[in-house]
Amino acid sequence: MKKVLAFDIDQTLNVAKTPITDEIADLLIRCLDHFEVCPISGQKFDQFLIQIVDPMLKRGVVATQLTHLHLFVAQGTQYYRYLPSGKKLGPIEVSVVKPNIPYSRNHWQQVYNHPLKAEQVTKITETIEKAAKELGYWEETKLKPGDEIIENRLSQVTFSALGQKAGTEEKYAWDPDCQKRKKIVARCKELAPEFDYEIGGTTSINAITPGMNKEFGMTHMLDELLVKKKDILYFGDMTQPGGNDYPVVQMGIDTITVRNHEDTAYALRGILGIL
Repeated sequence: MKKVLAFDIDQTLNVAKTPITDEIADLLIRCLDHFEVCPISGQKFDQFLIQIVDPMLKRGVVATQLTHLHLFVAQGTQYYRYLPSGKKLGPIEVSVVKPNIPYSRNHWQQVYNHPLKAEQVTKITETIEKAAKELGYWEETKLKPGDEIIENRLSQVTFSALGQKAGTEEKYAWDPDCQKRKKIVARCKELAPEFDYEIGGTTSINAITPGMNKEFGMTHMLDELLVKKKDILYFGDMTQPGGNDYPVVQMGIDTITVRNHEDTAYALRGILGIL
């Protein structure tokens, strides 16, 4: 039996950049009673809370269950875990916390972080902007107030063609076959080959230093949770070569490729149904 269920987020647990549905929240809460649950995505920590944790809180998840939820942020180059007591008590904490301890956003602990250097952020930012502008894919006029196309996520830099606040339909329509982003990636590799570029979500490209992809995150997941590859089942929508889930496939971790969160819900109902 698997010990860990790991998930990509956008297009796997939700509609891109939106909170998970009540059904997914309910299923994940049930999974917390049987598995370690590990979302791993290129998104920032705050987005993990908005898109995953907050909807689960609305559906009744409790602090003791959240000790089994592990947030692998920015492709797993950052890792957060929940400490109900607000202080680290070691591996026995789950067994000593009281079930009625209220949730606090401040009780998430950053276990590790591997940020980019300032000069790397600058080089990546300039490279992606130059490539997108050359190809005619710099959509600055479509941004909503206060939004941005390129975002520093500490351990990666992310290009979001229409920004973070664009509507879902607009995002889906911008590059449904990934051809625009493939051209941007190809040009970026010519301009700054020392970095890696991965396609993710609906309009995004994640730029990282070599090796700081989901293989890095999943390898640390193995170490942090004291499990083996055979203990993990991974869900993702970008498992094809060049997709940001592909490094997980290359590691030999059992993977379920999904098209959307409905596929994920179907699979989770089946898993929970046989426990």
